[in-house]
Amino acid sequence: MLRSKIHRAKLTGTEPDYEGSVSLDRELLEAADILPGEQVHVLNLNNGERLITYAIEAPAGSGAVLLNGPAARLGLPGDLVIVLSYCAVSDEEARTMRPRVVRVDTNNRPLRE
Repeated sequence: MLRSKIHRAKLTGTEPDYEGSVSLDRELLEAADILPGEQVHVLNLNNGERLITYAIEAPAGSGAVLLNGPAARLGLPGDLVIVLSYCAVSDEEARTMRPRVVRVDTNNRPLRE
């Protein structure tokens, strides 16, 4: 089941020499309840690319959303992305579960809704 979503964050950069993952501002991780090392799916709205990787923590307040390693070839700074996390739950839990959706401003800071 979809557990959380960071909706329409802007890629701030790429680091092709890093071994891999997506770096996310700690405030985004906390708002979406995503743990460092947790598997996430990244969907690039600009080019249609989808990738599966893991989250790493970037400094809080940095607004960082970086594709690292091989994933760096799947986006450009300024691209809009959606970051998804999933979980396995019982059928009973799935019927009442509501994902946490984090919308962001133009600086990738969580909006308070």
